[in-house]
Amino acid sequence: MTTVTAYIYPKCSTCRDAMKSLEAKGVQSEKIDLFETPPSQEQLRSFWELSGLPLKKFLNTSGEAYKEMKLKDRIPRMSDDDILELLASNGRLIKRPIVTDGKRITVGFKEEQYKEIWS
Repeated sequence: MTTVTAYIYPKCSTCRDAMKSLEAKGVQSEKIDLFETPPSQEQLRSFWELSGLPLKKFLNTSGEAYKEMKLKDRIPRMSDDDILELLASNGRLIKRPIVTDGKRITVGFKEEQYKEIWS
């Protein structure tokens, strides 16, 4: 049976749906609350490198914190290191859930992607 680490926000319906999807596929998860214990800058860098995604895909662009901080205008001028530091400083800015087994990773929840990667 596969075991993954899932960075979630327990009150997030998308995170709950993702956890149900994993359970249905027989995947066990160690859940970490993104808001209480955000991943470190180094962890985020390794997630980003593992994912092959643009770093901007790790930003929760629909969240209140993102909007309040007016990041839409600031992010394009920031270095990757600055963005990683920002994400590590505030779990509310991170797209959720992040699920990884150390070899594979998903950012956000799309059932088709979960079926492909976690089945």
